[in-house]
Amino acid sequence: MTIPRPRNRLLASLEPEDFALLAPHLNLVTLRKGALLFDPSAMIETVYFPESAMISMMTLLESGEAIESATIGREGAVGLKAAVGPRQSLSRAIVQAPGEGYRIGAGALRTAWARSGVIRDLFDRHDEALFGHVIQSVACNALHSVEARFGRWLLCCHDRIDSDTVSLTQEFLADMLGVQRTTVTAAARMLQSAGLIRYRRGIVDILDRPGLEAISCECYGAVRRNYDRLLPAAFSR
Repeated sequence: MTIPRPRNRLLASLEPEDFALLAPHLNLVTLRKGALLFDPSAMIETVYFPESAMISMMTLLESGEAIESATIGREGAVGLKAAVGPRQSLSRAIVQAPGEGYRIGAGALRTAWARSGVIRDLFDRHDEALFGHVIQSVACNALHSVEARFGRWLLCCHDRIDSDTVSLTQEFLADMLGVQRTTVTAAARMLQSAGLIRYRRGIVDILDRPGLEAISCECYGAVRRNYDRLLPAAFSR
């Protein structure tokens, strides 16, 4: 079966001979909102290349609290470190925005990784970009205001989906930002009062992207520039 040209930027950037090493093992699947892909310490048996879905990588504490450390969409992949060898997940991977993605068994991916220097280089650059995303998130969560971080998160989401509308609950947003639900509500009202978003129960409509970029902290631009430097055509917006 011939696979149509992927929208995932990692897969789409491969030359035919390198993509052919992966293509027979790729399966297009529907990733449903809230689906759990990995939990911490679980062996990574399957790797996901989002096409239109968006995955949140969550850091969990023993208390049950959680905070998002990175967001992955069609610019990247989830579980890619398993290409090098058997690996356990260090975080929870959960589908934040539903859509499609390609999945591949970790064993088949390791075989392709071993046979292609191009694939190895691409995956190494992805890991570097993702690491930069995570360490920027650490600084952002510690130092920047909730409103600025909310703006950053909405921009990151907007880059990775095909809509100006984001469906999410207050509880999930609180986990994304590491704050109480009442704090999320206050931040959302502030952005709505500024005309940047429309906030309804479980729904955020992005009305003014340039305005969100202006109110967001520097971390959004830093992460995006790093992806654009390391990965082929990481974002189209």
